[in-house]
Amino acid sequence: MKKAYIVAAALAGQLAFAGQASAAGIERHTNPPPAIILDGVTIPPNSEIVILSGAIASPIEEGKTDSFEAFGDTHTQAVNTFTKIKASLAKIGYSMSDIVKLTVFVAGDPKLGGKMDFAGFNAAYKEFFGTPENPNLAARSTVQVAGLAGPYFLIEIEAIAAKAPEGK
Repeated sequence: MKKAYIVAAALAGQLAFAGQASAAGIERHTNPPPAIILDGVTIPPNSEIVILSGAIASPIEEGKTDSFEAFGDTHTQAVNTFTKIKASLAKIGYSMSDIVKLTVFVAGDPKLGGKMDFAGFNAAYKEFFGTPENPNLAARSTVQVAGLAGPYFLIEIEAIAAKAPEGK
């Protein structure tokens, strides 16, 4: 029993030291250019993390929800969705630069033979990440799905944002 306690105490001490050593800000692990996403992110101990539910686009014209045109193409829906995410984050004191991870679900566009419009999504992403307003990039997964909650949605985006402890 004594050995287990000593090992556990030593391990706890190492973890506490590691936590102190990495108590700096959020570390973004970049990919070589021209990559537009991160390889990964290290979030230090005691950081605040916010996980947003999947967000979808609103209709372009309120009340019209009966076609793909009512919501727009993938690029239009992605810009709309990122704008909604930006507003959700602002309500709780966060910004797009605090996003560390995105999970993106893209439905196939009938106009593209059922293939996802990856280029259209990436163009929208570049309007919000790696910009003068937000130079940060996010770790990201983008997958094509068979469908989303509504028949005319082409994109749904989940976001994770984090802030390092004050003074770090």
